[in-house]
Amino acid sequence: MKSNVHEAFTLQIRLERRIIKILRHDEMAIRANVHTKSRYIPVIAKFSLSHLVALVWTGFSIYVSIPWVNDLAEVVSLPLALLIIAGIAYIPGYVNAFLVVSLIFDRQPPFKDENPIRDITILIAARNEAENIGNTLSYIAKQDYGGHLKVFVIDNGSSDETSHVALTSGKKLDLDITGIREENPGKFNALNTGLQHVTTELVITLDADTLLHPSAVRYLVARMESAPENVCAVAGSVLVRNSRENIITKIQEWDYFLGIASIKRLQGLYQGTLVAQGAYSLYKTDCVRAIGGWPDAIGEDIVLTWNLLKRHWKVYFEPLAVAFTSVPNSFRAFARQRSRWARGMIEALKEIKPWQQPQAYTKYLTGVNLLIPYMDVSYTFFWLPGLILACFGFFWIVGPATLLVLPLTFASYSILYKYQKYVFRKLNLRVRKNLSGFILFMLSYQMIMSPVSVWGYAQEVFRLKRVWK
Repeated sequence: MKSNVHEAFTLQIRLERRIIKILRHDEMAIRANVHTKSRYIPVIAKFSLSHLVALVWTGFSIYVSIPWVNDLAEVVSLPLALLIIAGIAYIPGYVNAFLVVSLIFDRQPPFKDENPIRDITILIAARNEAENIGNTLSYIAKQDYGGHLKVFVIDNGSSDETSHVALTSGKKLDLDITGIREENPGKFNALNTGLQHVTTELVITLDADTLLHPSAVRYLVARMESAPENVCAVAGSVLVRNSRENIITKIQEWDYFLGIASIKRLQGLYQGTLVAQGAYSLYKTDCVRAIGGWPDAIGEDIVLTWNLLKRHWKVYFEPLAVAFTSVPNSFRAFARQRSRWARGMIEALKEIKPWQQPQAYTKYLTGVNLLIPYMDVSYTFFWLPGLILACFGFFWIVGPATLLVLPLTFASYSILYKYQKYVFRKLNLRVRKNLSGFILFMLSYQMIMSPVSVWGYAQEVFRLKRVWK
């Protein structure tokens, strides 16, 4: 077994180096020619080439893993060995390879006008946010946006002074602000109540603890006005503002900065961003009304976005439209939040099947979500026990061959890190030094995320009580 693994591992290293060298060469070539017409690559070509590389990588992974499969099959049977290895190596490797090549091809089209002046409505659903709402409003007041901003703060049954603080702060800041009371619990109820009062063509949703960069609204609206007519929403880029609190928030900073942002860029490239998150996104008001507003779901923004995509509309992502949100600072709160997200994805899959999506790219992107629970279950019930076994010298599940995914993960994050640094320079921001958070993010984040996500899936399968916070 050791000689087989060593031979496979040596072959793996050689091909990894060659592929990464090719990817770097392609990236430099694309960067050098990004503004030339002759180098324009249609989306369908990017999609096809990304798939080709991903499939080649997967084929290579299958080839070098044959000794691994045979050895594991002697312990658990061949069908189960294939099931395990597919969940922890083949499928993650394919997804990561597709992501890497897609990120290399990704180029945001230029704005037609960086200084739009259309009137905009901002909806803020708030429950017991007296401590945060004043600060959130102060960042709205600092926007360099040329159009008029109308703010609605929907108090969703707060027991503190949320409404009073919001109105008092809004008037001091000279904002056009209106307070609305909605006693029925649930963020979707608050947003739908606010939607009834919107008279502008475009509406932004903003969480009560989320702070906008001074140019956030301007870039978000500019992307919408630069987009084709069938684009109904633009998701903003949400990053972490409380990363210095403790190690839990430090780890999440890298998840938002690299992990979530890379997925958003991938989906935006193929014109099907799957979540126009409620924390900060822009929508065409008529489109939201056409689908009946926000649904009664724990992942209301996910289901809303998928319903919009189902209507032949498209959803974009704008990395320059940056907002900073407070993330959970305890493991308990973090686990609850991420299990809600996982449950929300299952809700969306139950309501809108991937094959019901009208556009090919959206079919594919939502279809990938069907594989995510399988990967999370495999990681939780196979990879983690396998890691424990490896510590005692049993490399049946976790061994050198499982390292196939790592080079692609580092490649995707390094490419996105360069993009994010460009975004930060343009916005006059600096990337915080957070080495400890990065190391823990790379080494342990998935060990936390997969079990937490599996718990979220179980909550939806067994219809457990919904808990929003």
